[in-house]
Amino acid sequence: MALSADRNTPLKGGDIRQFDVAADTKIYAGALVCLNAAGAAVPGAVATTLTAVGRAEAPADNTGGAAGDKRVDVRKGIFRFNNSAAADEIGAEDIGATAYVVDDETVALTNGTNTRSAAGTIYDVDAQGVWIEF
Repeated sequence: MALSADRNTPLKGGDIRQFDVAADTKIYAGALVCLNAAGAAVPGAVATTLTAVGRAEAPADNTGGAAGDKRVDVRKGIFRFNNSAAADEIGAEDIGATAYVVDDETVALTNGTNTRSAAGTIYDVDAQGVWIEF
């Protein structure tokens, strides 16, 4: 049957996705968001079991809650995060390489001797930080 009124057609995919937040976890707006081994959203951190998925669009405070009690909107795209330092500092010559998660606002050039998960592809580097493509 054809439409005879406006319809809110569901969308899956696109630039914004929603994920369950892990138990007892707080994610700040603008944070680099990852999925843990159970598929729940967590802020970026040094770990080898995380999958980076994008940037948090708004805060999600699941402190004291069970996994899935709260959800977080995460946007795919290209976002600027803080650059690491010393041997892990990312430069223009690294554009196109993989960056690695240090925390929910910092990325590094190396996997930290196999202690860090991949963040995404280095898109650009400027004086304020590193642009990562998710």
